[in-house]
Amino acid sequence: MKIPRFYPILDTGLLALRDINVTYAAEAVLGAGARILQFRHKGHWARETWAQLEAVAKLCEQAAAQFVVNDRADLAQLVGAALHLGQDDLPPSAARRVMGVKAVIGLSTHNEAQLRAAQEEPVDYLAIGPIFGTSSKENPDPVVGLEELRRLRKFTARPLVAIGGIARANAAEVLAAGADSVAIIGDLIPNNGSIQIRVREWISILK
Repeated sequence: MKIPRFYPILDTGLLALRDINVTYAAEAVLGAGARILQFRHKGHWARETWAQLEAVAKLCEQAAAQFVVNDRADLAQLVGAALHLGQDDLPPSAARRVMGVKAVIGLSTHNEAQLRAAQEEPVDYLAIGPIFGTSSKENPDPVVGLEELRRLRKFTARPLVAIGGIARANAAEVLAAGADSVAIIGDLIPNNGSIQIRVREWISILK
């Protein structure tokens, strides 16, 4: 598969801290031209969260953008989305039984051992990180760094998404080190200003 260079992730926890409505953020990201969007929710799944997921799924469908659900194979299947798994989530082989053979599944890795092991998994793309220090996780894995990213690139022919602490100032270096795409969480939401303008900046940088 070919994955867009700009891979935005809507983290519901971060949006709540910034007092930003999830649907509003999705409309802004997609309206600016994003071709893929991940919904990431680490807390309790309440009925309101499900309503948000359905709304974002519909927006992605209308924008002809790939929708990705983090962690939850059951919910991804219900809304016809792709699935992204972490190392502590449902094993990819089990998720594939839920999702079916045609669904897109991604898997996060953090080091050489995990990246090598992922070659045996039924997944379509891989993520690697954190490339730089990140504040989007409470207990982040050790930083990978650009040199290690460059070394690890040779261990997989699958699309590789870099994640963790990536900003507009260092994104070009990450791509040059071998990443096919960069996943953006924190730098997606400006402290002041428009999400849509920020997304357009990102898309322009990653052309």
